[in-house]
Amino acid sequence: MKSRGWILWIIVISQFCCTSLWFAGNGIMDDLIQDFNLRPSALGHLTSAVQMGFITGTLLFALATIADRFSPTRVFFISALIGSACNLFVIADRNELTSLLAFRFLTGFFLAGIYPVGMKIAADHYQKDLGRSLGFLVGALVIGTAFPHLLKGLTGRLPWRLVLVSVSLLAAAGGFLMLLMVPDGPHRKQGRGVDLSAVIKIFRNREFRSAAFGYFGHMWELYTFWAFIPFILQTHIAGNPGDQFNVPVMSFMIIGIGGPACVLGGYISQKVGARKTAFTALMMSCICCIVTPFIFQVGSAYILVGFLLLWGMVVIADSPLFSTLVAQHAVAEFKGTALTIVNSIGFSVTIASIQILSFLRETLNPRYIFVMLALGPLLGLYALHGKRIIQITPAANP
Repeated sequence: MKSRGWILWIIVISQFCCTSLWFAGNGIMDDLIQDFNLRPSALGHLTSAVQMGFITGTLLFALATIADRFSPTRVFFISALIGSACNLFVIADRNELTSLLAFRFLTGFFLAGIYPVGMKIAADHYQKDLGRSLGFLVGALVIGTAFPHLLKGLTGRLPWRLVLVSVSLLAAAGGFLMLLMVPDGPHRKQGRGVDLSAVIKIFRNREFRSAAFGYFGHMWELYTFWAFIPFILQTHIAGNPGDQFNVPVMSFMIIGIGGPACVLGGYISQKVGARKTAFTALMMSCICCIVTPFIFQVGSAYILVGFLLLWGMVVIADSPLFSTLVAQHAVAEFKGTALTIVNSIGFSVTIASIQILSFLRETLNPRYIFVMLALGPLLGLYALHGKRIIQITPAANP
């Protein structure tokens, strides 16, 4: 049985609609703090709540092997509905910091049944062209990540409750679209039941470990770079008053260019292999980290923006390829669990990286702090270098 090509586009659209729950809060955090009379410190707590919810959710989903024991399209649908409801509850007038944190945490928790499960659904439908398929899938997620910056830069103050209602309806529609239009894939192999040792079994595979640690190194850099793009641009403007540009729109362009880069990387991987393509992109992003002091010292807006656009491409181009390698080398009946636990660990890494760079920003010259991000890619390159950089075929189950 061969999956029809249009199924990929349904998965991509559904994934984009539902992961909008993740980024809906990016543009309304200031409104929440003002309307609910919260302290400024609540900004960091509310931002971290979704990440912590996602990490917790992916960990529990992985230990319970949810995506492998049950129909992944149904898991996606149920998670989308519950996540939409949790996102919608934020608009209630009687909310306070505790309840807001709880709803944002739960939204992140049920995103664990959306993002990695969406990749699992794609992997069940596409094996030969998995790198290309996940390139489209992650590319859609990247555009979703960048979209709040564009919205902030091009519009006035939209009613924040209207934003949340719209996003909840969009996510629910994405869940229904997945349920009604996408059957379980022909390559799906159902798990046998709860297996608390599944994570240990997954990491016994050397090829899997190599791909997973490459992904962890990639994640150390990715979300911290995205989070600090406005800071980089604002720092340049502060030091060069003659250079004025729309920071939110420019941030959208720098992040959003990663979407087409993911698609391009997927196509390139079909020619030269997923591992070699991921290695090359990770090496280029590592070089970008290392040369930041020299780029920032030049003081040219054209050079800075051009450099950031290049960095925005290579920093994410390897992401769908690492997920491809993880899916290829996972034990067949634990493929969904493998993708989920790798996501859980990867996003845990991002929290440490963001906190460390936030600390360094207060203690060092901003020109030098981004060199720290090279540590992740260096670890990832070391993990990948254990094998020859060639096209990999699915490994045998351990």
